[in-house]
Amino acid sequence: MEILLKGAMISGGLIIAIGAQNAFVLRQGLLEKNVFWVVLTCFLCDFFLMSLGVLGLGSLVSSTPWVSIGLAFVGGLFLTWYGSQSLYKAVKSTTSLEVSMQNLGNQSPRATILAALSITLLNPHVYLDTVVLIGGIAGSLPLNEKIQFLSGALFASFAWFTALGYGAKALLPIFRNPRTWNVLDALIALVMYWIAYGLFSFAYLEWLK
Repeated sequence: MEILLKGAMISGGLIIAIGAQNAFVLRQGLLEKNVFWVVLTCFLCDFFLMSLGVLGLGSLVSSTPWVSIGLAFVGGLFLTWYGSQSLYKAVKSTTSLEVSMQNLGNQSPRATILAALSITLLNPHVYLDTVVLIGGIAGSLPLNEKIQFLSGALFASFAWFTALGYGAKALLPIFRNPRTWNVLDALIALVMYWIAYGLFSFAYLEWLK
C-alpha cells in the first residue's frame, strides 16, 4: 500500500500542475465537447508512457545524458511557444465561452482525439514526467513493487483527468465571463514559462556536467 500511494502521490503531483494537456482537458470540459474521448485519450497516453518508464525505459533514458538534455531543451521551447499563445489570448481578450463554442462547431470525436494526441505527444515535457521522472523513481524497485507503483500512478492519472473533464461543468457560470478566460490564459502562460525555465535550467546544468 505504501508503494501504491507513493506512485499515486508522485504521479498526481506531476499531472495536476496545469499544463498544455490539462488546459485542453479543462477547455473541452467547460465547453462539454467530446469529454469522454478527451479523458480516455489522455489516460491511455499516460498508461502507455508510464508503463514504458516504470518497466525499464525510464532508467535507460535517465542514464543517457544527451537524451535527457535534448528532451528538456525541446520541451522548454514547446512550452515557451504554448505559453506565448496563451499570453496573447489573455492580452487580446479574444476568448470567451460562446466564441470558443462557435469555433469548435460540431467537432467530431476523431478530430478531438487527434487534437488530444497532438497536445499530449508533441509536448516533450510529458515524456520527462512519465518516462524519465516516474520511470527513474521506480527504477530501483523490484518488479512486484514496480507494478504497485505503476498502479498508483495510473490511478492518479485516471482520477485527475476524469475530475478535470467532468468536474469542469460546475465552473460553467464562472467561465461565461470572458475575463475569467483571460485570467486562466494568463495563469497558463505563467505556469508554462515557469516549467520551461526549469527545463532550460535542467538542460544547462546537465550540459555542464
